[in-house]
Parts: sequence; structure tokens; C-alpha cells
Amino acid sequence: MSPRGVESATLILYEYPFNESIRTMLRLEHLFDRLGQLVERDAPVDHHFALATIFEIMDVASRADLKSDLLKDLERQRALLNGYRGNPSISESALEQVLARVDHAFHGLNQLPGKAGAVLTGNEWLMSIRSRISIPGGTCEFDLPGYYAWQKHEAQRRRADLLHWAGSLMPLAEALSVLLGLLRDSGVPHKVMASGGQFQQSLPQGRSYHLLRMRLPESLDLVPEISGHRLMVSIRLMRQDAEGRLKPSGEDTSFELTLCA
Repeated sequence: MSPRGVESATLILYEYPFNESIRTMLRLEHLFDRLGQLVERDAPVDHHFALATIFEIMDVASRADLKSDLLKDLERQRALLNGYRGNPSISESALEQVLARVDHAFHGLNQLPGKAGAVLTGNEWLMSIRSRISIPGGTCEFDLPGYYAWQKHEAQRRRADLLHWAGSLMPLAEALSVLLGLLRDSGVPHKVMASGGQFQQSLPQGRSYHLLRMRLPESLDLVPEISGHRLMVSIRLMRQDAEGRLKPSGEDTSFELTLCA
């Protein structure tokens, strides 16, 4: 059976975190991306889900040590980047730009009072919505008439409110963008083969990988099941049947793999 390659079609990117810290960061990045898309739309229902997303970000960011962990990661990256000063193979101007981004993200997050979104907990109106938004149908007009009236405002006014409320979350979003960008840039993509739809690779000891990235051609209609830890990574390629159940593909398939440390 001839292998199916990655040369042509559109590629779908899958990412797999190797630890809880990166898992949390990816979840927050996903929520910030969703928030950005929803805020730009005009429909009241989109702004309803934008507000729900703000509450989700607050829930995920409520972990007590998240802010301090991100600050430590930024400080670690700053020390690492400073170690490249004077290296003839490194562009000084590019290095300064990256260091400036790290410094800006560090100071923005460090100046944030308390946890991300903590300032919003003092807004009783927002918290009344937050307490009911997870209840099916809990934000109907007879339950929250003030919220119903807010949704009848012009889109521009609603958007301004959402951007104001999300403002206290932006230092967190910037820190995540910088750290995940540096992590992704640390990996080098290469092509590998999943023989019979399965791929395994031992990870070298002495180096700690945090993130796996793989790209599959969309046209192959395959779904990866990824598992991994500090010693090994395993990928099984699956195909959905007519009822949506995943079954092993069994085909030799090449794909792009990147391990980020």
C-alpha cells in the first residue's frame, strides 16, 4: 500500500500538551480566540456568547498559581533570550524585538491586581448574569430583564461594553500569546510515517518537551488520537464511520510532526 502524503491539500493543525500548565494555556488561548471572533459580530446572540466566554476565561484563570506561573515562565524566557546576546548567528534587532514583547507582557501581567478578571467580580450586574448563564434557559427576559434590555442596545454600544469588561483580561491574553509563540517557534517540523495508521516515537532523555504539533491533510479525512508523556509519544490515525464513531484507519500515512521544548 502506498503512503498518503502531505504535499498538496490544506493541512489541519492538531496540538497536544504534555503537561497541565500547557493544557491550561491552550484552553485559555482557545477561549480568547473565540472571544475575539464573537465580539466583532453584531448579533445579540453572538454578544451573549461573548459574555459567556469572558466568564469561562475567568473560571479557567481562577487557578491560584496561574498568574505567578506565567510570570515565572516569562522571566525564564527573558533570561534565556538574554543569553543569546552577542551570538553572531542571532540577529540583534530581532532579539531585541522579542525581548521587548516579553518585557511588555511581564509588566502588564505583573501590574494586574489579583487574578485575571478579578475586577469584574465587583460588578453585581455581571455576576448576576454569571450565576445564571450556565443554567439552561437561565438568562430569559423574565429572569434577567436588565440583561434582556442590554441585548436590545445597538451593536456598537454592546461591543464597547464587552471590550471594556474584557480589558482586564488582556494582560493575560498577551502573556499567553508571547509564551505559546516562543514555545511553538522552538520546534522544527519534519515528516514522519504512520505505518498502518500508527506512529510511536521515544523522546530523548534529558530534554523536556511541552507541546506536540502535527499537521494532517484535510483531504485524508483522518482524526488523530494522541497520547504522550516525557518518554514517548504515540499517535493513532482514525477515520469516522457514517455514525461518527472513530475506527483505526490502517493506512500508511505521512504527516508533519513538531516537538516543542
